[in-house]
Amino acid sequence: MTHHTFPLRTERLSLRPHEAADAVALQRIYAIPTVARFLLDDPWTTATAAENIAERMPKSDIDGPTGALMLVIERDGVAIGDVQLWLTDAERRVAEIGWVLDPACGGQGLATEAVRAVLELAFAHYSLHRVTAQMDARNLASAKLAGAVGMRREAHFREDWWSKGEWTDTLVFGVLASDQS
Repeated sequence: MTHHTFPLRTERLSLRPHEAADAVALQRIYAIPTVARFLLDDPWTTATAAENIAERMPKSDIDGPTGALMLVIERDGVAIGDVQLWLTDAERRVAEIGWVLDPACGGQGLATEAVRAVLELAFAHYSLHRVTAQMDARNLASAKLAGAVGMRREAHFREDWWSKGEWTDTLVFGVLASDQS
């Protein structure tokens, strides 16, 4: 498989690999308590933002050495979130997807547009067989988004994850290449 050329463009967005300068904009988003609540990480500080961005920068090709594709979502040149896709089974072409969007940009279909574009790339360019998304069951916006992009709810695990001092439920969504038509 050949490396995809970025940015990936949609009607309103540009998706591109992370750059060191993204630490400021993404730290602001990942530090929002209502965003961090549903993520595995604690709210980002300036230091953790720089570390996380440095870790994401080389992840620019599913078929590259990292087995991951992590893209910043930009609207009008401003970073408003990111979408991450990583292989969970390279041999069988299975991956997981995750996303974060600035709540100030919510309700406009921007996350849906970005995730759809990455799923299209996953199946059409990278020939993945299956993509899953796992999320905190309290994250109703992400569950709604997963459904909106054609993912099917496959599981609801009750109190299966200890996160930030409490047991949480996990929802699992999945979509197959054969679902794309």
